[in-house]
Amino acid sequence: MNKKTIIRTFEKIALYMELLGENHFKVSAFRKAANVLELDPRSLAEMDDILTLKGIGKGTGAVITDLLEKGESELLKELEETVPKGLVPLLKIPGLGGKKIAKLHEALGIDSVESLRDACAAGEVSKAPGFGKKTEDNLLAEIELLGTRQGKFPIWQVEKVVSFVEQELQAIPEITRFSVAGSYRRTEEQSSDVDFIIVTDKPSVVREKLLASLPLSATIGAGDAKLSVTLDLEEQIDADFRFVKEEQFATAIHHFTGSKDHNVRMRQLAKSRGLKISEYGVEDEEGAVTTFESETEFFAHFDLPFIPPALRRNGSEIDRVEELAGLIALEDIRSDLHMHTTWSDGGYSIREMVEACRAKGYSYMVITDHTEYLKVANGLTPERVRQQIAEIRALNEEYDDIEIFCGTEMDILPDATLDFNDELLSELDFVIASIHSSFSQSQEQIMERLHTAMKNPHVDMIAHPTGRIVGQREGYNPDIPQLIQWAKEYGKVLELNANPYRLDLATEHLIMAQEAGVPIAINTDAHAIDQLKYMDIGVKYGQKAWLKKETVVNTWPLDKFLRDIVRK
Repeated sequence: MNKKTIIRTFEKIALYMELLGENHFKVSAFRKAANVLELDPRSLAEMDDILTLKGIGKGTGAVITDLLEKGESELLKELEETVPKGLVPLLKIPGLGGKKIAKLHEALGIDSVESLRDACAAGEVSKAPGFGKKTEDNLLAEIELLGTRQGKFPIWQVEKVVSFVEQELQAIPEITRFSVAGSYRRTEEQSSDVDFIIVTDKPSVVREKLLASLPLSATIGAGDAKLSVTLDLEEQIDADFRFVKEEQFATAIHHFTGSKDHNVRMRQLAKSRGLKISEYGVEDEEGAVTTFESETEFFAHFDLPFIPPALRRNGSEIDRVEELAGLIALEDIRSDLHMHTTWSDGGYSIREMVEACRAKGYSYMVITDHTEYLKVANGLTPERVRQQIAEIRALNEEYDDIEIFCGTEMDILPDATLDFNDELLSELDFVIASIHSSFSQSQEQIMERLHTAMKNPHVDMIAHPTGRIVGQREGYNPDIPQLIQWAKEYGKVLELNANPYRLDLATEHLIMAQEAGVPIAINTDAHAIDQLKYMDIGVKYGQKAWLKKETVVNTWPLDKFLRDIVRK
């Protein structure tokens, strides 16, 4: 049992209760308990008594006891049996949450995607309380799109699966080393399954331990070379575990990372030299097999530099290897310019975020809590902003190894004005402008809002410029070429938001921005310390667009950031 399992159980219970139209306070109790555990940095083992935590009550405590003693929750099992099976798939439709689904179920008897489609087509949904014609049309459009998304899981969902499995693998002493492979390792936006390469001398022991520890809905195949299962986590997703010897690891991880087209090009290159590549090594014409200590050594065997997994797409990367020298890498990152604290909707204090950034070796950082328009995120009023500035300035005096800048993530309002006036903005070191509302406005209205921010001399960066959520919503559809042109004209930074939910700007837009000479900042938008790790995903995603180090603002030395951004 671990803390993440308890959190997921609480979230499932709350969701199922919501689907059944249960009392709001009962639902809220489980969500609050999940949040308490999520924000607690300690593991389950480090807690003296989880049941005494503030926010854990009688009902939530009983679930924890069930999980610790039996490995499952009786309440969750009961709810899973009670909730109509067809309601759960409805949650995949953007715009529908537990409350709305419960209303549709009660008012119209909606119990499946098919019955919702029929009700929308018949004009019945628009007549239900709380629903209108526009909502009905949007739901019908999303249902049609749903079919094209099925079988694929967005990267943010796969990231949770990978993190969970990696914790399980780390706990098995018979495993010497392991790595995720496949499309997730290539930082693809969506994956159909997950792959892991495991080095072990005892594959049968590892196999049995995985079968015993992982939450499974099916075992597809189990042998000494490969274990194939269907994991039962937030979603049911297939996973392959391949067991290899240490000397086979480099070629196995290369082979099973792909992509297919990349591997075809590599095999063609090998064939031209009288060689064959497989997951076991490189074989010459006499049948002798060469193995490698690393992928770097494997690529060098073919006179190539190491090609990052994110670039292994269609084979053309092999023709562009001379460009790899200037490519952005994680070790180039000196700062994170977008993060939140307990002042708004973050989970940790300013000091705790500073310490976490220091641990990463950053030389500077920016605190960017939300502004007052975003009340759901406890956005700061002008008075609170000035109080925060004072705290940051005082805290900055304590550190000589990192510079803490005062910033904000300011809302661009639906009426094309900004949430703060110029006087307040002038007191800040770094100003982010973002759209969080009225996504359904016309492109003309959206662009008017973005132009307001772009031409304001105090705004430094536009964050998550399209508002998309990978695999879930398209965003607010800005005119990207025009946005990039304005960024160039007004000297603004555009963001690559590294949160796997966003990855915004997308690859094709990053390519356009770099070609136009627009600077990019790769930021985590972290709302908790653990989310600072998303910088790695962001950098890898940036590599897909061949972003150069010089393009990325937060690779700049502190003096350049001060000169070109803060003091300009």
